[in-house]
Amino acid sequence: MIEDFKQKIAGDIAMSPEPGRAVRKWREEFGLSQHQLADYIGISHSVISDYESGRRKSPGVSVIRKMVEALIELDIANGSPVISKYNPDYKVDCIIAMDEMAGGVDVDVFIDAIGGNNLNPDRLIAKQIHGYTIVDSVKAILSLGSEDYLKIYGWNTERALIFLNVHFGRSPMVAIRAHPLKPAMVVYQSPDAVDPLAVKLARLEKIPLVTTTMSVEDMIARMDALKRSEEERWK
Repeated sequence: MIEDFKQKIAGDIAMSPEPGRAVRKWREEFGLSQHQLADYIGISHSVISDYESGRRKSPGVSVIRKMVEALIELDIANGSPVISKYNPDYKVDCIIAMDEMAGGVDVDVFIDAIGGNNLNPDRLIAKQIHGYTIVDSVKAILSLGSEDYLKIYGWNTERALIFLNVHFGRSPMVAIRAHPLKPAMVVYQSPDAVDPLAVKLARLEKIPLVTTTMSVEDMIARMDALKRSEEERWK
């Protein structure tokens, strides 16, 4: 998908009657200055300026390739907003797995299935879990942009967000607290510890905060079994 997008940009530049104008169009589309693009490629910003103004002839294939690679890599580092805009099905790198449970699963049943421990037992409210998303918390911190954040919710927000590589769990709950969309449950898989602030934020948001030591593979298998069970029940 990304390779196709790269070819689209490269072709647009190479085939344009005014290649410099096409370079400028894509640079601005990615929200980059001439200095940012030039510094990443390792050339003088005056070279980018000369291409865009037409003072230099069309950049050759190797230069176009470097420009396109730079645009894509910088966009990924910024959370992939442009890639996601042109490729709606682009999978965010921090998402390990996700699925929907149309029938819904009771919160306590879901917690029991993943061998979870609810740190906010008074938040075991009458909700149902209609899906899950497994997120690598480190990659999410480094690369998740505002548009990508919406993708972790799939088809609905009534889902469990399961975070891997959690140290103390403060950052995921701070991000959830700051965003208007809230999950039905937050799960930390094998955290080093859980920051009291994370528990407090979950309590304020009325979200069950659950920890589990179950492996990712076993969790997915258990959740798939729950999904099949609910689908049979609703037939």
